[in-house]
Amino acid sequence: MTLKTALAAPFYHSRAQKLGKSELIYYYAFDRRWMDRDKVDLIIHRGLEQHLLGIDDEMYFPLFDLAEVQIPIGYKPSSSIFDPDDPFEQLLDRITSHTHKEPEGIIALMNEVIKDRFDGNLCPEAALVIIAKQHMIDVTDLLKPLQQVILKKE
Repeated sequence: MTLKTALAAPFYHSRAQKLGKSELIYYYAFDRRWMDRDKVDLIIHRGLEQHLLGIDDEMYFPLFDLAEVQIPIGYKPSSSIFDPDDPFEQLLDRITSHTHKEPEGIIALMNEVIKDRFDGNLCPEAALVIIAKQHMIDVTDLLKPLQQVILKKE
């Protein structure tokens, strides 16, 4: 899942428009046990850096519509949200910017490709490459890094 989904979760679940840093730390580190305090600082920093979060008087708020983000039941962010050079995230960003679709929609499409066309026998990275090719998006520069990620998983 994407950084946007991970950032939306505490606002969505607390039904708040603004949250302080201590509330974000509590949500991520203690309530959900998704990450430690250092990772919370990193996710906040990445949110500010990518203009997904804003800050006003030490209160953080999303710079996107929370209603547009779907948070699946049992959602837990992957470690890839902390790596800005993750080829999966780069490919997902490339597809979303080219198709003008939300990342959640592309992830849903990726899951359909994996389940319906390959009976669950395809890795997510390969499914994204197929989606990119269907939309005539050049991914040749990401093939080697994606292959390395896949080999690390095995």
